[in-house]
Amino acid sequence: MKNVLIVGGSYFVGRVFVEELSKIPGYAIYVMNRGNVPLGIDGINEIRCDRHDAQAMNEAVPSLIWSAVVDFCAYTPDDISTMFSVLPGHAIFHYIFISTASVYAKTNELPVCEGAPKVSRPMPVVHGDYAYNKRLAEEELKRRCRQGNTPWTIFRPTFIYGKHNYAPRESYFFDLILRGETVILPDNGLSLFTFVSVWDVARAIIGCLDNRNVHKRTFILSGKELVSYRRFLEVLGLVTGKDIHTESMSVEEIIGHGIALPFPLDEHLVYCGDRISKDTGFSYMPFTEGMRATYQWYSRVRSNEI
Repeated sequence: MKNVLIVGGSYFVGRVFVEELSKIPGYAIYVMNRGNVPLGIDGINEIRCDRHDAQAMNEAVPSLIWSAVVDFCAYTPDDISTMFSVLPGHAIFHYIFISTASVYAKTNELPVCEGAPKVSRPMPVVHGDYAYNKRLAEEELKRRCRQGNTPWTIFRPTFIYGKHNYAPRESYFFDLILRGETVILPDNGLSLFTFVSVWDVARAIIGCLDNRNVHKRTFILSGKELVSYRRFLEVLGLVTGKDIHTESMSVEEIIGHGIALPFPLDEHLVYCGDRISKDTGFSYMPFTEGMRATYQWYSRVRSNEI
């Protein structure tokens, strides 16, 4: 059996990864998190522990040879250094870190590819230090892995949607649609985005286990389809079968009314996720197919809550 330690793993992407990996024989799966949301999946070893408490981790994490460590919740370089202080480098055959496409600086050169310039300081926006700290965490990971000669892989997903999503993105629109309320859209119609489904992120990570081709490699995870706000609503109309009532407002009006749309109002966030396809043969789920699966899951959860 190959031991895999998953840090995080009870929410959204980590949870779907655990669910999918548990279907594949040959892996002994250990999930370390604070235990606030128990997984309750047969065959999964759950370790209740706070990653910021090195002493607690030393006591809770078994002394095993880890075929892979998959880290979903390192947000600062200290988060990485603490993990390596508990897990000596020679005990890790592969460290996989889930970062974010937000580490890239704003640019007019689109699509953004792996080698594009990164943020160099915290940005003056809400959660502006998130991207910068993620970038610093990436650099700390590389430094620690060099010291222990440990292979690493970094993933930078763009907007993730799908099952277990706790961020009010697609669910924001689903809720409005099912209540029959009007959906407000920016009238400029220019902003374009790329997305990746949570199932694709999970499959991409699984495809990197025991795969030397991904060692010391960074991958943006992003589907190819360019999606505007209006295209997003077109797809939601297809998958829900509902007539969607929309109203256009200027960016200034939307901000003035305090309407919290989930994506930027007046900029493009377009990324290229081709590298992983070239290196591993990975293929992305079509956006409509992924959103249909998302709505089916959302509908089941909503019917259980009623």
